Amino acid sequence: MALACGLCAGANYYNQPLLHSIATHLRVGESTAALTVTLAQVSYACGLLLLVPLGDTLERRRLITVLMVLAAAGLFLSGWSTSFAALAVGTAMTGLFSVAAQVLVPLAAALAAPGRSGRAVGTVMSGLLIGILAARSVAGLLSGLGGWNLVYRAAGVAVLLVALALWRALPPLPPPAHAPAYGQVLRSLGTLAARHPRLRSRALLGGLSFASVSVLFSTMALLLGGPAHRLTDAQIGLVGLAGVAGALMANVAGRMADQGREQWTTRASVLLVLASWLPLWWGGASVAWFLVGMLLIDLALQGVHISNQNVIYALAPEARSRLNAVYMTGYFSGAAAGSAAGSLAWQAGGWPATCAVGVAIGLANAAACWHDSRLAVRAARAARVT
Repeated sequence: MALACGLCAGANYYNQPLLHSIATHLRVGESTAALTVTLAQVSYACGLLLLVPLGDTLERRRLITVLMVLAAAGLFLSGWSTSFAALAVGTAMTGLFSVAAQVLVPLAAALAAPGRSGRAVGTVMSGLLIGILAARSVAGLLSGLGGWNLVYRAAGVAVLLVALALWRALPPLPPPAHAPAYGQVLRSLGTLAARHPRLRSRALLGGLSFASVSVLFSTMALLLGGPAHRLTDAQIGLVGLAGVAGALMANVAGRMADQGREQWTTRASVLLVLASWLPLWWGGASVAWFLVGMLLIDLALQGVHISNQNVIYALAPEARSRLNAVYMTGYFSGAAAGSAAGSLAWQAGGWPATCAVGVAIGLANAAACWHDSRLAVRAARAARVT
């Protein structure tokens, strides 16, 4: 399950170290190539809203397998694209159906032994994060060997193979006996969001955290491949490995959640997202400082994300897929907005403007964390009274 999550999530990140090569090969501007980052996240958010809730209504093994096969088809389309339009369609298709990862994450929590759901989610999310980090690095390396589109072709084959392995390994996972119809499921998303204030606050926290990080993701290849550093695709891909410690943070955050310390983890991680922009700003002139900032911001994002998921899954255990759909829609909507803001900031003022936007979003994130802390205190008081 962790491997499948890594491949599915990573499929949306191959383009990040390749933006310069994509722009050159398809004869479009760098800002146009950077739109594929936003497109991947918007389509992923649509899949979260429209497809992930099916995990509460359909047989999940079949659903996961079908989604992965369709994501592989999108990868193949991108891998053989000869125009930006074809690449955009393949990117959108991959983003939409790679939400199979977000059907697997709540499934891990549901299958875990009592008191160990945090660790289970942390393990699967570690696989997801390693997949994202490896995606950037592998994309850069394969681009150096056989062109920017080689990674899409290889990834399509890998996703198909893992989908087959999951089909063989997972037992049949039927939905509840009285599962609601699809229309009812979609309507219930709004009901869940209205009923649970902390679902709203944690979705906001996740969206703003990922927005700040996505400002970096959408522009890092332009900075590192530009005149200031002149790194190759392979070297830019290797820079992504600086965040591999974030995979360790996923497990740590999961264990702390099992100990009831997710609120402390959230606060520390939100502050770290904000603080990371100082070394990233210095990274405009120094690759070493850029690596430090990349490491810190990846750690921080995972700390926020795992804590968020453990909070929301406890709100309504019988509706974990729908809770995850609401939360992850906010999470990736924030990412899409951050990517767009990063591209605009880069065009307007280069790296200094990009860092300023990242800091501004980080400050808004700190305010959202303060709001969530107040809600947590109120919930604890209400529980004591009850």
